[in-house]
Amino acid sequence: MIQFIWVAPQRSTATPYKQSIARYVSYNHYGAYMPNQLTPGKLAGLQAISNENGVIAALALDQRGILRNAIAKAKQVEDVDASAVVEFKELVTSVLTQYASAILLDPEYGLSAASHRNAAGLLVAYERSCYDAAPPRLPILYDLWSVRRVKEAGADCIKILLHYTPFDQPEINDLKSAWVERIGDECRANDIPFVLELLGYDLHGREKGLEYAKIKPEIVERSVAEFSKERYGVDLLKIEIPVQMGCVAGTKFFSGEQAYAQPEAQRHFHAVAAATDKPFVYLSAGVTNAQFIDTLEFAAGCGSRFNGVLCGRATWQNGIAVYAQHGAKALEDWLQTEGRENIARVNDALTGAQPWYKHFGIASPAAAKPSAPKQSSAEPARA
Repeated sequence: MIQFIWVAPQRSTATPYKQSIARYVSYNHYGAYMPNQLTPGKLAGLQAISNENGVIAALALDQRGILRNAIAKAKQVEDVDASAVVEFKELVTSVLTQYASAILLDPEYGLSAASHRNAAGLLVAYERSCYDAAPPRLPILYDLWSVRRVKEAGADCIKILLHYTPFDQPEINDLKSAWVERIGDECRANDIPFVLELLGYDLHGREKGLEYAKIKPEIVERSVAEFSKERYGVDLLKIEIPVQMGCVAGTKFFSGEQAYAQPEAQRHFHAVAAATDKPFVYLSAGVTNAQFIDTLEFAAGCGSRFNGVLCGRATWQNGIAVYAQHGAKALEDWLQTEGRENIARVNDALTGAQPWYKHFGIASPAAAKPSAPKQSSAEPARA
């Protein structure tokens, strides 16, 4: 159970909340002391990525190697030129950000797409992709990027992905914790929101089976609790669904292998929400559009708190084969029809999401009205 102690922000009468820090103090059920603070830059960044209701309805398009490989596979070739990945991202961004509050892109293939984002907010990935690495999947940053440079390129928020499980060796997790601490301090120094994406894993790389499904809720809950501590400086969490929905008996997409009954699955959703005072959004993890919407409806139906989504492949993944086999114009047509319908269905499923700003003691949408995002440059600034 989260316990709240209200600490009133010092408001400026000229520009409410912009000249001060909105703050409250809380303790999660792990006993972690977690004061939430929003400086002007962090507040502006979160405003820029949310909709008029304070819900984050964002599109994720920071996939790199996975996307490049998927285009090549659909073309039935060994590899494709980087320009194909760039073009795919530009086309998806130009169409689907008309219906999204923000988009998540990467410095490797995605920054040119940022200029096509239809005034949506911009999150930029700061870490190099390590999806294909074996556990423990130690994180790596881009050599020629820093938080300062990403912010100068137009980012409203900094996003990093961390592969984490509390079951790994203490020395491994200590390395990861120190890495997150450094990035948190870098974001504080540059006054920009820090978005931490957490992905759990099995120590032997077996994340698809029933045994992993049984331990996944504990991995998600304990990871969320750990990185909600003030020492990390995280402002927004991007997290996995705490259960494997295909293993929830009686649900639409039940696979036949049961790890949880529905009441147990509902308890896991509530337990994760209770483990943090931070706002958090769900990622789609490559499931289909129908599966992701069913999951969001399950979360909302059990009354579990969440603050939106950063949804990627559940929205646009079926466009990969269209682009690979028929080209840019065919993809654009697909995005205007099926892609648009996909994102509209996700947005409709967000009626159960809560506004992020209430976690920082901001009482109304008017006080957290989204500001116009900055446009980005394709090149990093140099010293």
